[in-house]
Amino acid sequence: MTTQTTVTARQAAMVQLADGEGWFTVCELSRLTPGRGVAALLPDGRQVALFVDRAGCAYAIDNRDPFTGAYVLSRGLTGSSGGRPFVASPLLKQRFDLATGVCLDDDEVSVPVYAVRAA
Repeated sequence: MTTQTTVTARQAAMVQLADGEGWFTVCELSRLTPGRGVAALLPDGRQVALFVDRAGCAYAIDNRDPFTGAYVLSRGLTGSSGGRPFVASPLLKQRFDLATGVCLDDDEVSVPVYAVRAA
């Protein structure tokens, strides 16, 4: 399942809720800055970190850093490794693939990813 979508500025970023329970509008995409994350609280209490890259692709992963338990991934630095976009945790610097949620520094660890669509 792909978790990214290419967006235009006037559209809203929507994140799919668990088990196909529908979509939740996070914000207007024009409010997102490439390379910087935004945290959003979903109706069920989960937090997501939403990113858009310079090509206009949007990604959403869980905001919780599995190594520390802190909800900080939205504040991480973004980059790419082997053509794959990632965010590095601001605390211990582990990198998480934005498309798959897999930790690039420890393949036994991952974070949940969420489907994103523009509407």
